Amino acid sequence: MKYAFSENVSALQPSAIREILKFTGMPGVISFAAGSPAPEAFPTETIREISAELFAKDPILALQYNITEGYPKLRDLLKARMAEQNCFDPAVDDLIITSGAQQANELSCKVMLNRGDTMFCESPSFIGSLNAFRSYGVDLVGVPMERDGMDLNALEDAIRKSAHPKLVYVIPNFQNPTGRVMSLEKRKGLYDLACKYDLIILEDNPYGDLRFAGEPVASIKSMDTEGRVIYSGTFSKILAPGLRVGYAIAPAEIASKITVCKQVSDVHTNIWAQAICAEFLERTDMPQYLEGLRDIYRHKCGLMADGIREHFSPKIQWEMPEGGLFIWCTLPEDADMPAFCKTAVEQYKIAVVPGNAFLVDESAPTSSIRLNFSTPSDEQIVRGVEILGKMTHDFLA
Repeated sequence: MKYAFSENVSALQPSAIREILKFTGMPGVISFAAGSPAPEAFPTETIREISAELFAKDPILALQYNITEGYPKLRDLLKARMAEQNCFDPAVDDLIITSGAQQANELSCKVMLNRGDTMFCESPSFIGSLNAFRSYGVDLVGVPMERDGMDLNALEDAIRKSAHPKLVYVIPNFQNPTGRVMSLEKRKGLYDLACKYDLIILEDNPYGDLRFAGEPVASIKSMDTEGRVIYSGTFSKILAPGLRVGYAIAPAEIASKITVCKQVSDVHTNIWAQAICAEFLERTDMPQYLEGLRDIYRHKCGLMADGIREHFSPKIQWEMPEGGLFIWCTLPEDADMPAFCKTAVEQYKIAVVPGNAFLVDESAPTSSIRLNFSTPSDEQIVRGVEILGKMTHDFLA
């Protein structure tokens, strides 16, 4: 039988990252292709204790239905935490718990955009969000990035050319895939453009707590005086991605619509996981805990960076991140980047992600690749970078 899929999904393609991850199961492959937190960063013992206490004292809480907006205790704790960061104004905003930041981003698009509306994003950008946005038939426009974030002149030019400009999606902290940080000047400039052209900003911040160098930069949400910013966050990078607990902070009117859309999607996020997150926040010294995570990622990033300096061809350009999980590398313009990635995994058993996977138009030319330092072990980082470094000399000779 020939199936006629809906217009919303017929153009969607499998994630290139997921396709590459299929190779990571091959014997001997070292993967720099994932985007997962370090396994050693998971607070497994604390989660085990909290879960055991929950099922001993109040199992029905974890097993029964709850409200769509989220477990009240977790919402209250998050509101207080985010208010301290000037990301939540109780007079204006509301907060809803979602199944990861991915759902927060997808529901925001569903609520705010009509088919044919224009949505702007960084180019390159996170492939998971791009596919979510594509599923709603929006006109997705990639805006080139500079070292300090989105090129705002290019953004304004794209806005002026658009018939229905509506929303800008950005990952301002340790952007996936580039690891770049949007400067304070550009954050202010982006907000000014949103006010000028009556746009909504979707600020995705999964990596903000993982800064291991440099100084924090104020969120765009903290600058919002007109109710133009939706902020998405997650426990995936600071606790455990398998819990699938994220959240959206938005002006109350927008948050109420997100709630309705979530009701028809999954009723509510897993309550057991929400209760775990709530208890973890309540009993943990979060500044101390987060500093421990930063130590882990500072070390692993340093290992990979040292290996790149020692082993990679000088023809490879790369950027040292101040946080997050990724290092962005760029081959010479005349290099065959897709062939490089294929050769790396098939012949050298090193999996990396081709840069075109993160573009709005995956057929557009790019010579960049993304490396992940969080998931592999220290030994795999040292050995894998040495092997990949040899390949860069062989391939680019």
